[in-house]
Amino acid sequence: MEKDKILAMIKAYISKMPSLPTTVSKILEICNDPKTSPSDLNQVISLDPVLMGKVMKLINSAYYSLPNQITSLVRAIIMLGINTVKNLAISTAILGTLGNKKNFQAINMDGFWRHSIGVGVTAKIIAKYRNVDKTLLEEYFVAGLLHDLGKIPLNNKLSTEYVEAISLTDKEHIPLYQSESRLLEVNHAEVGKLIIESWKLGKDIEDSVYFHHNVMDYEGENKDILYTVVASNTFANTYEIGFSGDRYPEKLAPEIFKYLGIDWEYLEEIEDEVNSEIDKAQIFLRVAG
Repeated sequence: MEKDKILAMIKAYISKMPSLPTTVSKILEICNDPKTSPSDLNQVISLDPVLMGKVMKLINSAYYSLPNQITSLVRAIIMLGINTVKNLAISTAILGTLGNKKNFQAINMDGFWRHSIGVGVTAKIIAKYRNVDKTLLEEYFVAGLLHDLGKIPLNNKLSTEYVEAISLTDKEHIPLYQSESRLLEVNHAEVGKLIIESWKLGKDIEDSVYFHHNVMDYEGENKDILYTVVASNTFANTYEIGFSGDRYPEKLAPEIFKYLGIDWEYLEEIEDEVNSEIDKAQIFLRVAG
């Protein structure tokens, strides 16, 4: 099938995907304003009983292990932080749209999400180690969580061809995106970019999704989060944290290690912490879903 036809099919699929709920779109708009306060979010979330319930469920979950139950929404927002609430809203919308098992034909759903979570928590751990502003840490988590989002439409609409792409990866020991490009003439990074654009999730996440397999071509302003996601993805694939169809990742460019100020030994040392954080983050996604 020609690339134009495949892209047309994928774009049609994405166009039929539910748009982000009004509440989520409003939250993203509010959070882009540096003057946003917890009371601003409180006004929006209080009008959405489902999302309000998820915020309260998250703050009172084992993930935070608080001694007393929180019953005030505005207090929950303050304690979670604006970025965590924003990313909970995003995750809720994404899992509600793409989390169904029927969307996973060639790749096991549980393995896919564990890999995605693994990349997210690794990115957050690296960012924290590098003293990234703590209000931005959840951005790194979500960018890592969504980096492989484009595999779902490919998996769904071209499941037979996608099985062949994964088989080619295993047969020739090449990265999955190369198999995708060879057989489908489009890869999951390109498809993921279309979804992020459609949902207007922000340039930082868009760049992390689109450039995570051609990172050395990137010349934009979101290098920090992109390099962190790339390192985290290579680590998760190498250590087989979950499975997203990619057993043969490319080696990490020395420039990425140098920029981040880490090495492979550091990544090996955080493996236990990553697995522990994955278990905690599962709670985050169960709440979101």
